[in-house]
Amino acid sequence: MSTAAQAMAAAAARLRAAGVPDPARDARMLLAHAASVDAARVTLIAPEEIAPEIAERFENLIALRAVRVPVSQLIGVRAFYGREFHISREVLDPRPETETLIDLALNRAFSRVLDLGTGSGCILVTLLAERPDATGLGVDLSEEACLQASANAVQHGVQDRAQIMQSDWFERVEGRFDLIVSNPPYLAATEMADVAPELRDHEPHMALTDGLDGLSVYRIIAATAQGYLTAQGRVMVEIGWQQGSDVVAIFENAGWGEVTLSHDLDGRARVVSAARPA
Repeated sequence: MSTAAQAMAAAAARLRAAGVPDPARDARMLLAHAASVDAARVTLIAPEEIAPEIAERFENLIALRAVRVPVSQLIGVRAFYGREFHISREVLDPRPETETLIDLALNRAFSRVLDLGTGSGCILVTLLAERPDATGLGVDLSEEACLQASANAVQHGVQDRAQIMQSDWFERVEGRFDLIVSNPPYLAATEMADVAPELRDHEPHMALTDGLDGLSVYRIIAATAQGYLTAQGRVMVEIGWQQGSDVVAIFENAGWGEVTLSHDLDGRARVVSAARPA
């Protein structure tokens, strides 16, 4: 029988051979999940012999990770903006770069927010958790995503202020909002072959690509959102890092004012913001 440290080392080697990025980290997180301990405490159990039932769970998790199932799907949660969100293969895995959108949104006052394509609900739930007086609506075409977002709203105690509704973008949306946010599918169909297997094979395609040029949803939002904004309201959309000039042009050509491009911590174009024209 091997120790936890030996099992982790063997698992990391197996993941490395499978081309998994940062295999040691993933092995540590998956062992923590298999052993039902906090990841920070794995070093404490490292010298101990690994129990057979834990070893079996760990082996199953490593086998799935080796075929590039994302860690977050295997453990069922993903950290985002200091909170843990329940996720599944029916929703997009929250990304650290999306926190740029949260930071920008929180720089201004808002009391009513609309999240288009809410997915796991990570954007809407985070904004409401950070602004206890705000209310919001999250919409998604996927019924499974709506259920996941609703569960995360309950998890973080904002369910009384968050309405989750199945809708094809603005189709069922009513009223006006101080802030409209979205992390839409922005990969072009031609880009899908080159994305990591974790995304291409294990995350919902409708959350990744529009099946066209990756810009179609921005055109929908730019053409429609002004009718759902308050006079001082703003739209903020996450973009692919090479789409900055294209998405800025889409909003400017649709008659928006104060169209700005913001970058993430890596210096990549990440968010386009726009206001109603004066």
